[in-house]
Amino acid sequence: MASVSHNFNSPSPTSQVQLNSISDVLNINWFQKKPDGDDEISLKLNISANLQSLFTWNTKQVFLWDGIIPSKEHAIFGIHTANKYRFIDQGSNLRGKDFNLTLHWHVMPKTGKMSADEIVMAGFWLPDTYR
Repeated sequence: MASVSHNFNSPSPTSQVQLNSISDVLNINWFQKKPDGDDEISLKLNISANLQSLFTWNTKQVFLWDGIIPSKEHAIFGIHTANKYRFIDQGSNLRGKDFNLTLHWHVMPKTGKMSADEIVMAGFWLPDTYR
């Protein structure tokens, strides 16, 4: 009966992202000479999340980014981070574009198969002009 009850859990995790800055936006001309250069972008973010609803009696841990959330008590957090890999466009097609940020996670149960889900946060955009 207990394993059946796990199927009725409806997790409702939440997350918020504050885009602190679009830093290190560069025009680079490493491969060929172009008047505008190539776009290369690094983001600095404040991320807060509440993933406690992912934890049930059957949750062993949750994998998020390069880390592990071992328990429900650790599932509310806030971090300040930057993207590991820059967004690079061989041209200037990133300027003025809208983009989404997606928070992915995997839930490892005590019994049964792993599951994965995500929260997509929309409403971000890159500037039309930068240095």
